[in-house]
Amino acid sequence: MPADPTPHGATASGAGTSGGSPQGYRPGQEGGWASGDTPQRLAQIALRDLPWEIGVAKPDPAVVVDGVTRTFGGLTAVSVDHLEIQRGGITGLIGPNGAGKTTLFNLLTGFDQPDTGTWSFNGKSLGKLSPHQVARMGVVRTFQLTKALSRLTVLQNMLLGAQDQKGESFFRALVPGTWRAQEKANTEKAMDLLQRFKLDTKKDDFAGTLSGGQRKLLEMARALMSDPQVVMLDEPMAGVNPALTQSLLGHVKDLREQGMTVIFVEHDMDVVRDISDWVVVMSAGKIIAEGPPESISQNQAVVDAYLGAHHDAPLSAEEEDQVLAEAEETIARQERSGGDVLSSDRPKNPKGTDR
Repeated sequence: MPADPTPHGATASGAGTSGGSPQGYRPGQEGGWASGDTPQRLAQIALRDLPWEIGVAKPDPAVVVDGVTRTFGGLTAVSVDHLEIQRGGITGLIGPNGAGKTTLFNLLTGFDQPDTGTWSFNGKSLGKLSPHQVARMGVVRTFQLTKALSRLTVLQNMLLGAQDQKGESFFRALVPGTWRAQEKANTEKAMDLLQRFKLDTKKDDFAGTLSGGQRKLLEMARALMSDPQVVMLDEPMAGVNPALTQSLLGHVKDLREQGMTVIFVEHDMDVVRDISDWVVVMSAGKIIAEGPPESISQNQAVVDAYLGAHHDAPLSAEEEDQVLAEAEETIARQERSGGDVLSSDRPKNPKGTDR
């Protein structure tokens, strides 16, 4: 299996690029943008002819990351030289546990600050912004461990997600006529979202009584109350039963159909292949691969990151002979000495794995 699935200059479709723009991306040309194209098709067209290279430039990036690093003591949790997220597509962020995926999410959304680097959304820097300021710019996220407010009802949780509420002002709150119409509109919007996520019958229940999967749905629905442009989902399928998983998958795809940019962390490769337009792979804080879903399983660096560089593989005939010879030598040495074989004298697998 080759370490680099495509030779230098090769692309996902086997075609090259011209003038820095992928072929098929220009209006009016065959395979280009068309007025009847769905957002899914537009995203696939935009990414179709890009090289499978780390840091590759996207035709229309919504989020751009440059030189971002974050260390904790002597541990480098994130070290991303350059990353671009295509607007209107679904980008999967994968990697083994401890790869730095959630830390990168925290940095991009203001929940943590990096040691170095810059990152931007729509050309505007997100550096040094607090989480609520990032959300107001149109970048929202969900969490691996849901953050529903347990002692508020489902509907009250939803209303908290609405922005620019007039009733939050102390003096305006004293004059109901200034905010009643807006609150009614927000309530109708919240109920529409709850109905879409099949939580409308739970609107008066405390959020703490919901199942884990229902809390995931609530958190995603609440994020949409702010009309975001970028939605970042941290392991949305984790701990969710299979029936709700299918529902969540459908909702994630719907986000793209509504023109939003989606970045999500996931470990289930079947899910990643099903909904992703592009996949970014992290390991030990660094990006080790980028490409369409079908390219990831062909990349030796990705296989090594998940299974280890010396993952269990069949031995060759020469390696089997070497193991056998070492075993016979050890047995002979034991018979001559009449003692036990020390653990350090035991034959070793040439591939470095215990067998």
